[in-house]
Amino acid sequence: MPTTRLNTPGKITALSGIGGLGTFLMASGADAHVKWFAPYIVGAPPRPISYTLADPWFWTGLMLVLVFFVATRVIERSFMGEAILKGMDRATDPLHGRLDDFVRVIIGAFFVAIFAVGGIYLTPDLKTGAEWVSWSQLIIAGLIFSRKTQPLAALGIIALWLLALREYDVFHLLDYLALGVGVAGYLVLEASGNPEWRKHRFEVLRWGVAIALMWSSLEKFAYPDWFYPLVVEKPFLTFGLPRDVFIPMAGVAEFTMGFGLIWTPLVRRLSAVTLFVIFNAAVYPFGRIDMVGHALIMAIIVAIAADHTREVVFLPRVKKALAGVPIGLAVALVVMVTAYWGLHVAFYGPSGVSSPPAGKIHTHTPDSEHPE
Repeated sequence: MPTTRLNTPGKITALSGIGGLGTFLMASGADAHVKWFAPYIVGAPPRPISYTLADPWFWTGLMLVLVFFVATRVIERSFMGEAILKGMDRATDPLHGRLDDFVRVIIGAFFVAIFAVGGIYLTPDLKTGAEWVSWSQLIIAGLIFSRKTQPLAALGIIALWLLALREYDVFHLLDYLALGVGVAGYLVLEASGNPEWRKHRFEVLRWGVAIALMWSSLEKFAYPDWFYPLVVEKPFLTFGLPRDVFIPMAGVAEFTMGFGLIWTPLVRRLSAVTLFVIFNAAVYPFGRIDMVGHALIMAIIVAIAADHTREVVFLPRVKKALAGVPIGLAVALVVMVTAYWGLHVAFYGPSGVSSPPAGKIHTHTPDSEHPE
């Protein structure tokens, strides 16, 4: 964002607001996906949501985010909001002009990367011994570079998710459903000759990433103990905060930034910028696997930050009203929490399972170097 254009008090206020939000979000410990780095049993009974609702740090984080979001909306509704958006437009003009090329190249590069890693379905924790899976992902990468074959690439992505059901539980794979559908939907819409359909391609991507982030954030409330090994191994992630303060606030951060991606133009673009900083910060402590695993999300949030679209498609009146922020966030929390805990009970029963059933893969291969 060009600094020469952002020197009025109102604009400085806007940037300081999102800067404060970014500082808070850095407590998310760079947002590494815990299933890639720590043991877990996906069928274990989640902690009751009542524990989270009784946690003052959950409400503290939520109130902070609401203040920042409402402040951003106040500025966005004023003349300063449009000035900031125009400044972001100028800064991202070179990328915006080739945004579809950028997204397609990154999707293709992602599938080449996971082909090179080998032995995984779509993401690092979905391991497989079937060699053909890796080669099919290389084929998907090749199909992306022609609009005639992009729908076949989309079909391949969905097919790989379905094939992973042979080795993994449905609930586990829900972590990756929204993102996979979002990317597949983008590829189909981007290749469409119907302009009325094609114009929604980036909206589909935004929703895919937003739902994926909101869903994965719930692990921090349902299974805080999954994160304890990471905190022990990398204590600097908490920025000196006690473990049980850091984890719920990190969950709030991840959920609300995902929510922000489907809101109004300034909120979603600033949320994307903040998320990009967070995901890049994860690369140093967590390494190449984190970079490869999050490559699609990182590329999509760059595309969101560079998207000049001002249109608000879904529930525009709600999103444009200041009261829409707390109402929308409350509805999103209720829907996602109900779905997460409700589906877990539906799949595993009220008591869950304490250990993986025979023939099912639920945990990482034990690592003697990280026994904790």
